[in-house]
Amino acid sequence: MLDFIYYPVSWILWFWHRIFGFALGKDNGLAWALAVVFLVFTLRLVLYKPFVKQVRTTKQMQELQPQIKELQKKYKNDRQKMALEMQKLQKEHGFNPLMGCLPVLAQVPVFIGLYHVLRSFNRTGGSIGGFGGGGNMSAYDNAHTANYVFNADDVQSFLRARIFGAPISAAITSPKAQLEAFADYGGIPHVANMVYVAVPLMIIAGLATHFNARASVARQSAEAAANPQAAIMNKLALWVFPLGVIVGGPFLPIAILLYWVANNIWTYGQQHLVFGRMEKEEEQKKQEAKERQTANAPKPGAKPKKRQPTAAADAATDVPAAEGESATPPATRNGSGATKPGKATASSKQGGQGNRKRSGNRGRPNQKRRR
Repeated sequence: MLDFIYYPVSWILWFWHRIFGFALGKDNGLAWALAVVFLVFTLRLVLYKPFVKQVRTTKQMQELQPQIKELQKKYKNDRQKMALEMQKLQKEHGFNPLMGCLPVLAQVPVFIGLYHVLRSFNRTGGSIGGFGGGGNMSAYDNAHTANYVFNADDVQSFLRARIFGAPISAAITSPKAQLEAFADYGGIPHVANMVYVAVPLMIIAGLATHFNARASVARQSAEAAANPQAAIMNKLALWVFPLGVIVGGPFLPIAILLYWVANNIWTYGQQHLVFGRMEKEEEQKKQEAKERQTANAPKPGAKPKKRQPTAAADAATDVPAAEGESATPPATRNGSGATKPGKATASSKQGGQGNRKRSGNRGRPNQKRRR
């Protein structure tokens, strides 16, 4: 039903087992364990760019929280209008909420696919939750039946693989029928051996999950952390999920515990790398803004530039004086070429006298008529 997941996962696992098996031996448990670890690294490398997009989307969502709260407050009685305004805001800022969930959602089918492929190396105990190998094969039929891209020799090699005496496809709580499938391929494993291997992996996986969550929470803004929904998710990530790994560990094959540890190790390193680059980008932007501000500021001791007269100011100086008002006499030049302020020209004097004569004779005709 999910062959489109099972086959790619088995191909990647087969590829890495060929490489490490060539170096360490085909039946070596460490070769199979490293194949599982590098299967995780390969898939996480494919999801690297979506992870970076997820981080930027989360940061952008935190920056948009004030505007989102304003829209929620403004349109609290009109959900349709609120949804339209939210979409508009997201479109303006190039914000896609789905990118924040894509890397996490993409890992779910990978986990299911790996769990199924690993379980299918031992199909003697039926299936668990619909994702096991399926069927109740005999130990002989199981060892001589291919498992997706793995042939019968590969299946037998996987059954022989041990880490400190524990087969990586077995869990602490594996039923006796499943453990008997290993009888002709390294002997029936002891539960104690699986406990010695699985319990440390469970503890490491739980601690790694907790510290990854703590690193993510520490980078959240105060406003985002104060959000009730975010606070609930933070508590789940910090305490419930790590505890779930420890509690559910006895029911998981050792290879799945290896997957969980490797996945958290990659996440821890990737977070520090991506967040470190983003902090450097922000610091560089701040430095560039500071340099632009310094370049535009006047130099110390320099006089401020004089303001150039505008066209309106020039036009205002050219307005002639009103009738009856004396204009400022222009400066005259003496013989040496120097100007003599305060002396009016002859034409200006005559013009002034003419104005006074005209203004003084305005009432005389009326006086003559009265006489």
